[in-house]
Order: sequence, then C-alpha cells, then structure tokens
Amino acid sequence: MLLQSQLRLFHFISRHYILSKQRLFSFHSPLTKRSCISLLKSCKSMNHLKQIQAQTFLLGLHQDCHTLNKLIAFCTDPTLGNFRYAEKIFNLVQYPSLFIYNVMIKTFVKKGSHKNAILVFGKLREQGLWPDNFTYPFVFKAIGSLGGAFEGQKIHGLVAKSALEFDAYVVNSLMDMYVQVGRIQCSKKLFDEMPQRDVVAWNVLISGLVKCGKFGDAVNLFGLMRKEGLVKPNEATIVSTLSACTALGRLDLGKEIDHYAREELELTTIMGNALLDMYCKCGCLDIARKLFDDMLRKNVNCWTSMVSGYVNVGQLAEARRLFEISPFRDVVLWTAMINGYVQFNCFDEAVGLFQEMQVQRVKPDKFVLVSLLTGCAKLGALEQGKWIHGYLNENRIILDTVVCTALIEMYAKCGCIEKALEIFYGLRKRDTASWTSIICGMAVNGETSKALELFSEMEQTNEKPDDITFIGVLSACSHGGLVEEGRKVFDSISKVYYMEPKLEHYACLIDLLCRAGLLVEVEKLIDDIPGKDNETIVPLYGSLLSACRTYGNVEMGERMA
Repeated sequence: MLLQSQLRLFHFISRHYILSKQRLFSFHSPLTKRSCISLLKSCKSMNHLKQIQAQTFLLGLHQDCHTLNKLIAFCTDPTLGNFRYAEKIFNLVQYPSLFIYNVMIKTFVKKGSHKNAILVFGKLREQGLWPDNFTYPFVFKAIGSLGGAFEGQKIHGLVAKSALEFDAYVVNSLMDMYVQVGRIQCSKKLFDEMPQRDVVAWNVLISGLVKCGKFGDAVNLFGLMRKEGLVKPNEATIVSTLSACTALGRLDLGKEIDHYAREELELTTIMGNALLDMYCKCGCLDIARKLFDDMLRKNVNCWTSMVSGYVNVGQLAEARRLFEISPFRDVVLWTAMINGYVQFNCFDEAVGLFQEMQVQRVKPDKFVLVSLLTGCAKLGALEQGKWIHGYLNENRIILDTVVCTALIEMYAKCGCIEKALEIFYGLRKRDTASWTSIICGMAVNGETSKALELFSEMEQTNEKPDDITFIGVLSACSHGGLVEEGRKVFDSISKVYYMEPKLEHYACLIDLLCRAGLLVEVEKLIDDIPGKDNETIVPLYGSLLSACRTYGNVEMGERMA
C-alpha cells in the first residue's frame, strides 16, 4: 500500500514538473528536511514549490508530516497557491495530518464547495483522527449552507464528547449552524448554557432571531445585553438590532440605538446605512436626509436607501433628482427607481428609465424585468409585456419561477389565458406564488371551472395556499355562482389549513351569497366576524344593503340603513 502511494506521488510529480539537471542541482548545498521546510516557508511561486517538492521526494520526505503541512499550506494560499494541485497532493498522501485536513476543509468551505468539505471531514473521522477547534467551525459552516440539520446534530454529539463543548469559537459556529438550518431554539439553548458569552455569541443569536423573523425577541435580547453590561455591543450588534427595529417599526428604540452608536462607538458607514434604512422605512425622511447629507462617505447602499425612502412615500421627483446625481448607479439603484415609477403607475417613465439603463450598458437583473411586467399587468399593456418577454428570451435571461410568475400574471390580466397556462405548465417547479397567479388569472377572466381545477391540483401538491390564493378561488366561485363550493373553500381556510380567514375572504363569500340572494345567511355571517369594528364592516353591510335592494327585501334593507 505504501509503495503504491509512493509510486503514484512520484508519477504525479513527474507529470506536473519535469526537472532539468540545471534546476535539480540549482541549490548550492545539499538539502535537508530543515532546509526544505525553510525553502517552503520562503516560497513565492508554484514553479518554485514544484522544484522543492521534487527535492523532498528525492530526500524521502514526500510523506513527512511537517513537509506535507507546508506544501498544502502554500498550495491553498488564495494568492500564490493552486488549490487543484493541493487536492491532487492531498489525494496521494497516505495519512494526512489533522492540520492538512483542517486546511482542506477550510479551503473547500471558502470556495463554496461545502459537500467536498463534509466528505473530507468524513475521511478525517475514518482515519481515526479527532477534530479540534479549528475543524468544527468550518464543518458547521458547510452544514449550515447545505441545510443539513440531522448531520449537524450528529456532529454536535461529537463536540459534546470532546473537551470543546464550552470552546467559544466552536459553540458560536454551532449556534450559527443551527440558525442556518432553521433550529433557532437549539441555538438559543446553547446560548443560555454558555458559562461566558463573548460579543460574537450575542451577535449570532440576535442576527439569527432577525433572520427567523423573531424581531421582538431580537430587540429583547439586545436589551438584555445592555442590561447585563458585561459585553459591549459592536457594529454587527447595532446593525442586526436596527434591522429588527425597522421590521417592527420601533422608531423609539431605533433612535435610542442611534444615540448609543454616536456616543459609545464610532459611527461607521455600515452603521450609517442601517440607520438611514431604518429612518426611511419608518417614514422619518427629514431625519434620514440630514443623516444622509452629513455622511462623509456614502456608498451605493446609502444612495439606494435614500432614493427608496422617497419612492415609498411617492416623492418621485426628489427620488429621481437624487438618482441623477448619484455617483453610484448599480442595478439595485436602477431597480429601486423603476419600481417607484411602476408602483405609482408612471409606466412611461419606468420604460424610459429602462431604455436609458440599456444605453448606459447596465445589465438589468430579473427584478427590473419583473417590476416592468407587474406594470404591464396593472395597465393591461399587452404589447409592452410581449416586448419584455421577447427581451428575456433574446438576452437568455433564465425564466425561473419568479420571472414566470410575473409573465403568467401579465398574460392573464391582459386576457391571454392560453399563453398564461402554457407558461405555467412549462414550469419545472411551481411554488405558491405561481399557483396563486394562475388561479387568480383564471378567476379574473371568468374561467371558474379552470380556476377550481387548478386549485384542486394545487391541493394535491405540497404547496400550501396563502391568503391571496383563497381570494382567487372564492372570487371564482362568486363569478360562477357556486355557493356550495364557495362555502366549502371558505371553511377549509380554518378547518383544513388552520389559517384565520381575513376580511377579504369574508367579503368574497358575502359577495357570493348576496348574488345568490341568501341575505339572512349574509347577515349572520357579518355578525359572526371576530374582532370586527364599524370601519371594517361598513363596506360589508353596503354589499348586503345593495342585495336587499336587488331582491326587494325592504324590511332587512331598512334595518341595515
């Protein structure tokens, strides 16, 4: 076995670097193990490394642990090395050291090759080596990226058996892994059990709670961190907590964090971006603009946040003025401005800006085109929609689920139901949004039977209907006068899917029952709506009053009035 390994390594060296006599004996004195390692430390190129590697073979050092460590370390260097060459050496080493395994796992993870990182970890365990605190963090990062919760739990068991269960570096990476695979409670349990928590541990859990949509918990944890006072928040803490404040609309806490950041920390560009985003999304454009104007260094994120802030409140002229003077115009900024025009029905301006974008040779991404397709759908602009569809095909932009859903909506709302169905059935993967789009499209076009047929198909898949799906199905029932089917669908919202019917669902069912003249049932249904107030039920009583007029029910009409 050892002889075969040596022969493979020799042939590998021979293929990759044929040494001339001049190169072979260009070293002024006989090489020793110490001098080889010294040369490897000072090596500056792969060609030089291959010369040294050939010498190590002649000296019998090709399986020497220290020499191989230096060889692999150089080959995995992102600037000077060659990782493919490192892989070949690694595969020929009979018994790699833990250092070599760690370097290979780390490099695979940094290159995004997470499956290979896990495979190397498996070989490490097969060889009988025990991982250390340099191994686990990168293994957990790979598992988190792959979403391997079960595999992560198994390796967590290895950590528990070792002396590393309270190593901050390992536990922080384990917490982050659980966040990535959606096991936030496991992450919180680890956090609670830590005898000492550094700022990284606090940041991992706060950012994890934000990623999982537990914004209130994230804000509370930040408050606990401040209350304990053992660890000082840093830039990452501030940015994550501000994201939670933004999502919750907690302007009061956002202002407190702003004050803290200015008093206790140096206000960095990243923190400035987060504050700017928070003020814009909370509607405080005056404060946001002052912060923006005072910032000495503005990156593209600053400009995008400020432009988006004006767009969201309909101040398109000011948004466009900022857009025009921005020194940074990436595709995100262009998209923000185009979205604004589409949102406020300024479709000509949106198309004009898209054409300018092409003149400036900024390559649009799918989100720009989806925004334009949304505008076409709102206005029924079929010809423009077809042109955008053609642009997608001509420029070989991938028609993924997001793009196809926008195309389905556009064609359906423009009355081209056959084209909408063609695109829908051409989708390899259909999500809730694509099902909802085609169902609502059929409902809008009066295709009641097809809408219900599609809903039945959806129920047989693993995709769960959302609120908008049910609005589409109930609307189809209303247009088709299918009372019994409408009742059944409405009941399924709570009884089958365990969702709480929204006011829009009640409105659809009431419209259906009013059309059928079932006025007593409508009155009872309105009375039974939970948490109703006058503002929400007035339109519903308006529908009932109109039906009373249609069906000549004077008594009920007078009672409603």
